[in-house]
Amino acid sequence: MSERDVLAHPPKPAMLSRRSERAPDTVALAWRQYRLERKLFWRNPSAAFFNFLLPLLFLAFFGAILNGNQHDLNVIVPGIAGMAVMSTTFTALAFNVTFLREQGVLKRIHGTPMPGTSYLLGIAGNAVTNTALQITIITIAGRVFFGTGWPKDYLELVVFVVAGVVCFASLGVAFSHVIPNFDSAPAYVNAVFLPTIFISGVFYDAARAPAFIRGIAEALPLIHLINGLSGAMVTGKSLAANASSLGVIAAWAVLGIFFAVRGFSWEQRRQ
Repeated sequence: MSERDVLAHPPKPAMLSRRSERAPDTVALAWRQYRLERKLFWRNPSAAFFNFLLPLLFLAFFGAILNGNQHDLNVIVPGIAGMAVMSTTFTALAFNVTFLREQGVLKRIHGTPMPGTSYLLGIAGNAVTNTALQITIITIAGRVFFGTGWPKDYLELVVFVVAGVVCFASLGVAFSHVIPNFDSAPAYVNAVFLPTIFISGVFYDAARAPAFIRGIAEALPLIHLINGLSGAMVTGKSLAANASSLGVIAAWAVLGIFFAVRGFSWEQRRQ
């Protein structure tokens, strides 16, 4: 439309109103979806177990085994925290996006006035909340029961948690694109999740692992997230000293976002 046309036929007030309200509507709908996701989460016992109880059970189990070995306890607490970040973002979103896609929920939402952005923001917000709660609980448990102390650098803790959430959330959505159906989702997700936590030093000091295991782990983001969390929670290693770990996480986040957006589909794969 040319400038002359705009002057001759100015936009109606209703059109201007709809344009101005579009962004607030998106935010408001995202907030409503987020609140719904929180309610649905607590009504799903399996989700609550795997997102909250399982990491705490791991922490209690290894804490009991390593009782009195403060060095190993200082390794386990940030390791479990890193695992919790991956579990509540990568694992949860890979499952959820696959389920919603294959059940036709995404397709139905795409055909409604509700913006897809609002829906996805609500789901992502739920994952972020779960992560924040997990890190808080693990930090308190580490301080009260295992003597790890309070975090040495809260800014570094926040930076690495946020970076980890963005990285693993985007990778979870991207990974859902290769899962053909929901029945196969557990096999696909666990084939990535379990080897990653075992080689990345969640349950042991990664420095003691064989060189080829360390080489594989250092190419992945989880060990770098654990290094950053360890610096913030236990060792006091500064954010600047962990800049290389943050860079690896950021690189994986860029890849995750690219493939999450590029391969996203509202349609069921089985069709």
